Amino acid sequence: MNHTPALREAIPPYTDGMRIGLLGGSFNPPHTAHRDITLFAMKRLNLDRVWWLVTPGNPLKDKAPHRLEERMEAARCLAHHPRIDVSCLESVIGTRYTLDTIEFLRRRCAAVRFVWIMGADNLAQFHRWKGWRTIADLVPMAVIDRPPDSFGALSSPAAQALMQHRIPERDAGQLATMTPPAWIFLTGMKSPLSSTRLRNPDGSWKT
Repeated sequence: MNHTPALREAIPPYTDGMRIGLLGGSFNPPHTAHRDITLFAMKRLNLDRVWWLVTPGNPLKDKAPHRLEERMEAARCLAHHPRIDVSCLESVIGTRYTLDTIEFLRRRCAAVRFVWIMGADNLAQFHRWKGWRTIADLVPMAVIDRPPDSFGALSSPAAQALMQHRIPERDAGQLATMTPPAWIFLTGMKSPLSSTRLRNPDGSWKT
């Protein structure tokens, strides 16, 4: 299959068999917790790389984010790590939904072992995502504890529905090789930062 230059550029380098974490979001703005979560997951899950998928916009949020180019540049400056790749894949393939992104990557990079990474705040609303059950069937998921969202996340509809597929933390290093549905709740990563707290009421970034 032929791919446009934009698509080839939007898919970071990889080789078959790699363990790659996927961290999606609007990154509006990117902040140190994104990087901390990434490095934490990379170590605990034994990942080769992590791709930051900067979305054009979040369907569950009303306010429009800053321009994609601006968020991409800020994310690259923040990441500053040889094993973190920043991608605008969702803009290139024309989707705002995680389900579509994962289905595309499963087809395009069939031999890569992907893990979806998200904070506990996202697990709390995961049942509102388009095709959330299918997402869980397609890719192993790692949920990073983000107090004070822990209780709400683990008691959420999605967490309860998927509870039988939750694996113990001691098996974190094997998650990428497991057949989904399989998910893990990782503790020990303590950061109160969020993009929401770093934005002014008008949506601009705090400086």
